[in-house]
Amino acid sequence: MTTVMKHRSTGTAGGVEPEFRSFVLEMSTSLHRTAFLLCGDWHLADDLVQEALARTYSHWRKVRQADNPAAYVRRILINESRRHWRRHSPAQAGHAETTVPDLSDGVVDRADLLQALQSLPARQRATVVLRFVEGLSGPETAAALGCSEGTVRSQTSRALLKLKSVLNRGDH
Repeated sequence: MTTVMKHRSTGTAGGVEPEFRSFVLEMSTSLHRTAFLLCGDWHLADDLVQEALARTYSHWRKVRQADNPAAYVRRILINESRRHWRRHSPAQAGHAETTVPDLSDGVVDRADLLQALQSLPARQRATVVLRFVEGLSGPETAAALGCSEGTVRSQTSRALLKLKSVLNRGDH
């Protein structure tokens, strides 16, 4: 957690460390899984989680006072993911276009699902990951993404149609 230590807390009182550590222990597995499914790379996922936790620590007073601190931190993570995609979009877009699915196996496995997830636009991928992997409700997903529940519903619907299309290509 060297990244976390570089950021300083903004005026929080003593005793923050144990509370923050407890929060990190509770959330880290979920945050790493979400980050991986958003970006498809464990190393990048670790970096995204570290930066999100560093920002969380820097704003701990505000985070812990939020109605849903977990949703608040997920939103930070998603914003970090978006920042990464904006900075690296030409390389990532080129990579996504050159990836060819392995059609030798008719069974949809983890790699096929990950590849299908990576074919989705970032916001659609985030809604699918939060709703179906993390098990968040529509309102919780909307809070994490900073959008309306209607947007979550429409993005989820579009994402599921695209996933179905991408995954069914391997059925021929």
